[in-house]
Amino acid sequence: MERLASLAGRIASLAALVALLSACGTAQVKKDYGAFNTARPRAILVVPVVNKSVEIDAPEYFLSTLPVPVAERGYYVFPVNLVKRVLEDDGLADASLVHGADPVRLCSLFGADAVLLASIEKWEAKYMVVTTQVNVEFEYVLKDGKTGQTLWTERRSMSYQPSNSGGGLIGALVNAAVTKASPNYMPLARQANAQAFAWPGPGFPAGPYRPEYGQDLQVMAAQP
Repeated sequence: MERLASLAGRIASLAALVALLSACGTAQVKKDYGAFNTARPRAILVVPVVNKSVEIDAPEYFLSTLPVPVAERGYYVFPVNLVKRVLEDDGLADASLVHGADPVRLCSLFGADAVLLASIEKWEAKYMVVTTQVNVEFEYVLKDGKTGQTLWTERRSMSYQPSNSGGGLIGALVNAAVTKASPNYMPLARQANAQAFAWPGPGFPAGPYRPEYGQDLQVMAAQP
């Protein structure tokens, strides 16, 4: 029994290390902000999220996390509940219909400069030997409200695996069951958003409601 508990502890430690490494995200790739700089969006429309997971509540939870990081970068964000209601009245009750619609038309309904289209690629909690790993993955696309051109894209994935702080095999199994029954996705979603929209990094340059507006892209343009 002691050997089994020791083996379980080693497996849990290794799995936790793998989860930590996967949470670091992908390496940053230098983006082309030429179209973004030309469009200079001020007001961004955040529309309902396309859900590719099996969790029916995931879109509502994830959508609630999107306005804050965009607004913190200095852009006006239309209230998501109001946006959802207006789109439903216009016959776009399903998120897939919204994402398939003309970006120019979507933005014209609200007077927005650009529309942010986000999709949930993963939103899951799955067993890994004697623990449960929580995984999320999102894709973000920003499109110009005047031309429909893609201005910016990003993809982020995050994982979390609770460590077993004592309790041996039984404790690990209990922790896994608790996490599986009630996984906490929201911290991962917020962390993924924070990395996706971060600057300097892969995210949005400062918007018009930040004092450094315009300076970010000037610095990038001067770099070789």
